[in-house]
Amino acid sequence: MARTLTAFMHRDRIPDRAALQQAIDALDRPLTLDAGDAPLASGGFRPCTLQGEDAGFDLRIGEAADTGGGHAVLLTFRWSGDPREEAAASIVCAALAAFDARIQAGDTTRSAEALLATADACLASF
Repeated sequence: MARTLTAFMHRDRIPDRAALQQAIDALDRPLTLDAGDAPLASGGFRPCTLQGEDAGFDLRIGEAADTGGGHAVLLTFRWSGDPREEAAASIVCAALAAFDARIQAGDTTRSAEALLATADACLASF
């Protein structure tokens, strides 16, 4: 199973840290982005705290063809086998739906509800 989620977003809708954290808080999930981080400004490992424990995910940023819907930025979230990392990526992607992101796992579009169900299952596993 691929350990990847992809968010297609309008370039002008990418949230800053404060707006993304607010969207995460609205989901009522125990995830806090790293305070000194601009989580979607650059690629690499993005640290966060999940239920008081260290977590995070790897982020890659690329360009996507604009199909007329304005989804010109591609954010690829990857994680290892640690369920905390999968939960963190799933929660962040669910929060991005508030900014009109289209989230895909492979060829399947994932709703915010489906992403949160995945995160909840991961949270229940530790």
